[in-house]
Amino acid sequence: MEELKNKVRELLKAGTVQAVIGYRAGSDEKTARVAFVRQPDEADGLILDPRCTDNLAVYLLKPEVKLLGKLAIVARPTTARTILQLASENQLADGQVIVLGVSADGKAVVELASFEALEKFVGQVPAGLTEEEKVLLAKIEGMSREERWAFWQSEFARCIKCYACRAACPMCYCSRCIVESNQPQWIPVSPHDEGNLEWHLVRAMHLAGRCLNCGFCAKACPMGIPLNLLTQRLAEEAKAAFGAVAGGSATGEYALSMFKADDKEGFIR
Repeated sequence: MEELKNKVRELLKAGTVQAVIGYRAGSDEKTARVAFVRQPDEADGLILDPRCTDNLAVYLLKPEVKLLGKLAIVARPTTARTILQLASENQLADGQVIVLGVSADGKAVVELASFEALEKFVGQVPAGLTEEEKVLLAKIEGMSREERWAFWQSEFARCIKCYACRAACPMCYCSRCIVESNQPQWIPVSPHDEGNLEWHLVRAMHLAGRCLNCGFCAKACPMGIPLNLLTQRLAEEAKAAFGAVAGGSATGEYALSMFKADDKEGFIR
């Protein structure tokens, strides 16, 4: 913990960065919240423990955060992979952000100033689902097509269209989302079966092959819908069909935005 605080102080004192995105204690002992540290002495309030699970990369593209100046960000492996995925989609430039990479066990912090260093860092940490998520996904996969349809319809029926999942997701960075378009209105605003289904299917397809499985969408959902299982299932499909895995490279290609003559789908030709 002191290693992180000292690193933040050094970066701010030297003027290398103007702000550091990290974690501070929440309103109770069980939660953590984002911290925007702009002065060296503010580093004393930083924390780094099991409470610190939110994907802080969600703040990197916010206009008001960009105005703070050059940034450093505390990044657990999933956040680090998210930064590489954002870079591969031309949302971040090399050297624009200094990453303070946190080891998987949360005990070591390393300064990563380039995408090349970041790629090496994430390459040392295996990505994938937790054991609990694997069990839940296997349970869904074991259902018949009709049972899976009924399962997701039941889950989506509980949606209140608050869009917390969109706000929490670092890969939902469109300046204007399709749900905000009302001329024409593509997706109904009110929470009902048709509108809910349209929203979640559109969002899932927009994240197909891009989801880093930080689980922030499911965590943010006030209704407890396991949205990350849906996007991770699509990530597996993208990997199987195209060999595409999100968050491993700053120059990776998003499978559903690329055309290649040797793609398996013959109908494209």
